[in-house]
Amino acid sequence: MGLEKYNEKRDFTATKEPKGGKSANKKLRFVVQRHHASHLHYDFRLELDGVLKSWAVPKGPSLNPKDKRLAMMVEDHPYDYKDFEGEIPKGNYGAGTVSIFDEGFYHSLADERKDDVKTLHAGLHSGNLKFSLNGKILKGEFALVRLKNAEDNSWLLIKHDDKYAEHKKFSAEDLVSEKIKKAGLAFKKAEKAPKVQAKQEVKAAKKAYEPMLATLASDIFDDEDWLFERKLDGYRILAENGEKLNLVTRNGKNYTDKYPSIAKELKKLKEDCVIDGELVAVDKKGKDVFQLLQHYEESKAELKYYAFDLLALDGHDLTELPLIQRKNLLEKLLEPYQFKNVLFNQHIIGKGKKAFKEAEREHWEGIIGKRANDTYYPGKRTQSWLKFKFNNSQEAIICGFTAPGGSRKRFGALVLGMLDDKEHIKYIGNCGTGFTDTDLEELYQKMEPLIMKSKPFKAKVAQERNATWIKPELVCEVTYTEWTNDGHLRHPVFKGLRTDKDKKSVKAELPKNAKKVAKQKHDFGGENDVEKTFGGKKVSLSNLDKLYWPKEKITKGDLIHYYDTVANEMLPYLKNKPLSLNRHPNGITKPGFFQKDVDTEHIPKWAKTTKVFSESNAKTIDYLVCNDKATLIYMANLGCIEINPWLSNYQKPEKPDFMVIDLDPDKNEFSEVVQLALVLKEVFDEMQIRSYVKTSGSSGIHIYVYVGAAYDYDFVKEFARFIAQKAHERSPDNTSLERSPSKRKGKIYIDFLQNRRGQTIAAPYSARPKPGATVSFPVDWEALDENFSMKDYDIFNVPEKIANRNDPWASIFDEKQDLKKALKGVKR
Repeated sequence: MGLEKYNEKRDFTATKEPKGGKSANKKLRFVVQRHHASHLHYDFRLELDGVLKSWAVPKGPSLNPKDKRLAMMVEDHPYDYKDFEGEIPKGNYGAGTVSIFDEGFYHSLADERKDDVKTLHAGLHSGNLKFSLNGKILKGEFALVRLKNAEDNSWLLIKHDDKYAEHKKFSAEDLVSEKIKKAGLAFKKAEKAPKVQAKQEVKAAKKAYEPMLATLASDIFDDEDWLFERKLDGYRILAENGEKLNLVTRNGKNYTDKYPSIAKELKKLKEDCVIDGELVAVDKKGKDVFQLLQHYEESKAELKYYAFDLLALDGHDLTELPLIQRKNLLEKLLEPYQFKNVLFNQHIIGKGKKAFKEAEREHWEGIIGKRANDTYYPGKRTQSWLKFKFNNSQEAIICGFTAPGGSRKRFGALVLGMLDDKEHIKYIGNCGTGFTDTDLEELYQKMEPLIMKSKPFKAKVAQERNATWIKPELVCEVTYTEWTNDGHLRHPVFKGLRTDKDKKSVKAELPKNAKKVAKQKHDFGGENDVEKTFGGKKVSLSNLDKLYWPKEKITKGDLIHYYDTVANEMLPYLKNKPLSLNRHPNGITKPGFFQKDVDTEHIPKWAKTTKVFSESNAKTIDYLVCNDKATLIYMANLGCIEINPWLSNYQKPEKPDFMVIDLDPDKNEFSEVVQLALVLKEVFDEMQIRSYVKTSGSSGIHIYVYVGAAYDYDFVKEFARFIAQKAHERSPDNTSLERSPSKRKGKIYIDFLQNRRGQTIAAPYSARPKPGATVSFPVDWEALDENFSMKDYDIFNVPEKIANRNDPWASIFDEKQDLKKALKGVKR
């Protein structure tokens, strides 16, 4: 990683933090620093490659093997930082007090005969770094484990169960002197005025944490990619804990004072966090009853808060972590407190039908199914979460009421409406049952100030002569038996007012086919557009159910999911390279088009572009550059099924990073293409040039040689021509150097002309707009045998293949191939 990010974040004229340093010891050092900044945390640092690899550990390291501490990897720090203590002045990055908690030496757990540093590198790269610490406090074996499917910076710090382990509650803070603690608190107190402003910014950020919403579904299913948990019947509440606790409803109302018993328990949390959960009132049998929550003061019902998700912890956003990891962290967060009325909402993996039977037996409202490895979409209703209910229920807007009859007081029935697709209110029927005397009185008191003369919609209403209209602001929930053909609720029964919900969200909920949704295997599906964040950059995703491969029923959402999964493997081959956008917005069966010049006024502000002069067009072109996942997903959302970079980067546009040979068959058997590729490898091997091979994803094979911008395009093209000629001489019967298809019928074209300025080729791991959603996949040369098939690599199986193999291209950037030296060794 180097020290670039460290240096960028600091003004060394204003802070005494060190700039560099070099170790004089053969032994590797470690240090743990207590950093009392905007949030108290511990910085865990390991010396490697002359710098300190660093992780921020919110709760500090532990000697208890049961404690799995969240550790967020941050930028490398210079070696001399191991000795740094004191204050980082306000206004600087990380402002606060720093003290050394522990320090010493460390080594890997490798056999003594093996290279210690090499072992540490391998562990860091694989996300499973094991080592032994020899400090004053921290001793014995530890592991840093990167969270699976998470961003690279999310790890867990775990103590191994050895002779140094402690099996009792461990808190690093218990070992810190009062003097150090007071110094940190004093620094924060001195910053009181600016910290108020900073805290306001944090609060503003927390408002972005709107609850993620579930889609109503039918046909419960079993699937190991899903978890299932109890659906609760109460108020959705985000518990935001910082300098003070706030209980915030789905529409932004603060219910902290309204439910003091739950607030009192949650205030005991020492961690800054944002928890997602449901606040319910339970009867004597422990069943959650919404009506009890409406008047819990009178009913004296017991309140419970069921926590089921963790969105932020100690200043770290967790929404991009997989759900199962967020739930595991939440359970560990709550476990030490042993709350009475704040409960972790348990789940089971895969067994939806079993969960549904339990829900029926226990008289729950239903269950929620959630994709176990999906991220969190604040404020969005997606098919990532599905709700299965035993009774039909619907939120509705109260638009008026009819006159009471008989002994009924206040009103007879509520006139109900909801929003249609154009955000207009439509009439959905009258509800005249389900009210208690308390409900009648409370509702009337709320409706009376809202009385108006005009009707909020045009439709004719039952008992309209006796109707009184009100401003459509109140939201209620009703149960019903079914929807009628004219769009009205049949037999609606009043369930309660929904003061926690806004009328803008009141639309018809019709169940989706859950089994069909489950088959999508990812979170980029659904008729609703979504917005997803990658590395702090928001990408709007649209039309995710659009079929890009109609025959195979593969959607745009499937494509975006694929690129989300393989981005880390793909991005090194795209870095700093101008891109020609090959767009297929209507799928592979409809015409696509190439776009080179992007409109910089209508792309995201964070998107990187570069200006390159085009001689053929006699103008300067704004090319998109893809250096991060956000840009890759943005391109996929534009309909870029395949990703086509230049061979050179924009800093050195005249000098390619790669030389490429493209084998393009003309109705030849694929086995012939494989054999020709092996012939080319022979040529390269004889010249002592290391080459790499990948499928084209279409019908051919691509062979890459890394030259690292050492030569210009003309030289590389002529060298490629020389290689192509050599291969043609060895296989003259079925190969050609003729570009025109009419002049090479039945022969494989050895395309060396790809090596020209401005030419593009499908990147490694690029999907292709071909039947089966095939992928241009890097493979080992040994894979090229008589059974090798292009169809074995598609957007569905490639992620699994990546996870279960050693990357055959892992060392491609390690050594530039010396083409001029290779030419000198050629026998003339």
